[in-house]
Amino acid sequence: MWDYSEKVKEHFFQPRNAGVLEGANGVGDVGSISCGDALRLMLKVEPKTDVILDAHFQTFGCGSAIASSSALTEMIKGKTLDEALKVSNQDIADYLDGLPPEKMHCSVMGREALQAAVANYRGEVWSDDHEEGALVCKCFAIDAVLIEDTIRANNLCSVQDVTNYTKAGGGCSSCHESIEEILVKVMTERGEAFKPGTPAKEEAKPAGMTNLQRIRKIEAVLEAVRPQLKRDGGDIELVDVDGKTIYVNMTGACAGCQMEALTLQGIQQKLMEELKEFIKIVPTKAGALSRATCHP
Repeated sequence: MWDYSEKVKEHFFQPRNAGVLEGANGVGDVGSISCGDALRLMLKVEPKTDVILDAHFQTFGCGSAIASSSALTEMIKGKTLDEALKVSNQDIADYLDGLPPEKMHCSVMGREALQAAVANYRGEVWSDDHEEGALVCKCFAIDAVLIEDTIRANNLCSVQDVTNYTKAGGGCSSCHESIEEILVKVMTERGEAFKPGTPAKEEAKPAGMTNLQRIRKIEAVLEAVRPQLKRDGGDIELVDVDGKTIYVNMTGACAGCQMEALTLQGIQQKLMEELKEFIKIVPTKAGALSRATCHP
């Protein structure tokens, strides 16, 4: 498990300003449930002064995402929109007395939600839609502009840094070469040389963990959640593991359930915390994959 500050725990267990904000006149939506995190930031702005009178959030994600969203709403209330836009993702992390490196992307998501909400209030178009060719990480829908901006804002210098701050490269790893190209470009601009780090295949699992140990950890997490699923008449089974993509089969009442996506997101989060890496969990039907299952 990651080491969270007391302030992160406080804002997770007792989040400030969570829920719908009545009378909001600026709303920003970022992320998506399919990518693991989603955030809606709602602002109530005084039109004459552009002062943020109130701010609420709704977050679907991990504890760090909830804590970052809670912190952001506290930080921007009472500020003008221009003052609020000066709040960086690092400011959010500092407010929480730090975030684990693997969770810095949560503060970046909060920063984006603020930009989207302010644009919405001002009647401007803000979108994280990607122009053709600009999408770098298909697993988590991260584009080149966000990666460049995040590298510059946080002085990043490695692929692992980029993954920690944006999630890009945390899935299948096929975009690592593109991320390196962006790092070379930005670091050259600031007079630094990019030094390639650990090969992508070595980053796919924690140091010292064999494939068998990794699979056993995955199975242990699934076994831990099965009793709760069985109480509701459902179940889950591991079908295959392909790099950072984990295929599972939902059975019984869980198959096709309206809450299936939420259940899988929760399981995905547990797996990421146990494995200490970004993974993607994909539901499939038993036997749908051509290769054999990876467990006995």
